[in-house]
Amino acid sequence: MKERITISVSSINGSRQFSLGRKSQNGLRWACSIVVIASLLTGGTMWYLVNEVDFAKVKQEELEKQSSSMNEELDALKLLKSDLESDLDERELRLSTVSDRLGELESLLGVSTDADTRLEVRLDVAAINSAVRLTILDSLPNGSPVKDARRSSLYGVRIHPITREKRMHRGLDFAVNIGTPIYAPADGVVETVRPSNKGSGNFLRLQHSFGFTSSYSHLQKFAVRSGDFVNKGELIGYSGNSGLSSGPHLHYEIRFVGRALNPSSFVDWGVDNFEHIFEKERKIKWASLINKVEQRVSMQLQLSSQRDAISLANSN
Repeated sequence: MKERITISVSSINGSRQFSLGRKSQNGLRWACSIVVIASLLTGGTMWYLVNEVDFAKVKQEELEKQSSSMNEELDALKLLKSDLESDLDERELRLSTVSDRLGELESLLGVSTDADTRLEVRLDVAAINSAVRLTILDSLPNGSPVKDARRSSLYGVRIHPITREKRMHRGLDFAVNIGTPIYAPADGVVETVRPSNKGSGNFLRLQHSFGFTSSYSHLQKFAVRSGDFVNKGELIGYSGNSGLSSGPHLHYEIRFVGRALNPSSFVDWGVDNFEHIFEKERKIKWASLINKVEQRVSMQLQLSSQRDAISLANSN
């Protein structure tokens, strides 16, 4: 006997019965299975999609955080770029100012350089020339040994004010009161300190570099002793009226390897008219002297640069 399933449906209108054969039962089972499987697949898909949405939200939050962080970094980089551009503009302005000032210094020093010459080279040349000038002006007598003094008797042949004889006056006289301070016109060493009431009176001589000497006569008293080393501008004595003198004054002489030179040329010499002395005293081999000083200065600058490099390396 074939199995059949009878389904009875009751309503107000009566009851109805449906009979399901084996084939219908199998179809119903398959339909239910498909519905269950479809439900499971739908549920699994929904669960997967929900998880994916949650994961996407997490990823979105992470990306938003990364985006915010990157925006902050971008803002910081923009600020850094602005600071660097401002610093670069400031450095370019300073460099332009340095170049202009260097041009003025080169003009003052009489140094000529090509327009394409690197700034470092120009600085080295200017530094050497400036250092050479300062070294020479520190080493050789220049400027007045007394302040604000009138020149009462110049270098050259004259009638001696006491003996009335015509003779060569190998120095320059400054009309100064007794006790006027006298200052060294250059670095040097005190060669002679000689007290006397005759001739040059109280006499002092300084020995400078490269064969130059300066001497001071008719002093009141000395401020240094023989063998003392003195710096340019240092007090060495006081003017007076000792020895063969017609009145208070300072007799000032400059000699080169024993030969008297006109002191006025050296008194008028300074950093503002450095070439002045080359025109006034042509018998001195200035080119050889400057070359020697340049070699010395270049070596000193090189040693100084090496010391700075070593100090910087040690500090790092």
